[in-house]
Amino acid sequence: MAAQQSQGIQTLLEAEKEAAKIVQQARQYRVQRLKDARSEASKEIEAYKQAKEAEFRAFESSHAGTTSDAQTTVDKETELKLQTISQSYEQAKDTVVEKLLARVTLVNPELHRNLKKLEA
Repeated sequence: MAAQQSQGIQTLLEAEKEAAKIVQQARQYRVQRLKDARSEASKEIEAYKQAKEAEFRAFESSHAGTTSDAQTTVDKETELKLQTISQSYEQAKDTVVEKLLARVTLVNPELHRNLKKLEA
């Protein structure tokens, strides 16, 4: 009977070892599948990134000419405005200086409105 129990225990131990081996293989398979999935995902992400980069470069090159055109237009408008301001300055500077000098030299001595007259 002891031999039979020993043989039963031995069979159970072998079955347990076999189950542990199967579980280990399943874990390794799952880990490998996760690694493969990550690898595939990174490849897809890289391909998508390259496609979007190419799309952006195409968009940028098609709109680059309009940017330089807009810049030249803005530069021309700015130059015209600066010329207008300079002309206006040249025309009015003498008059403005005269008015300023007249106001600075014009002195009307009078008491301040907040100053109360002292009665003696």
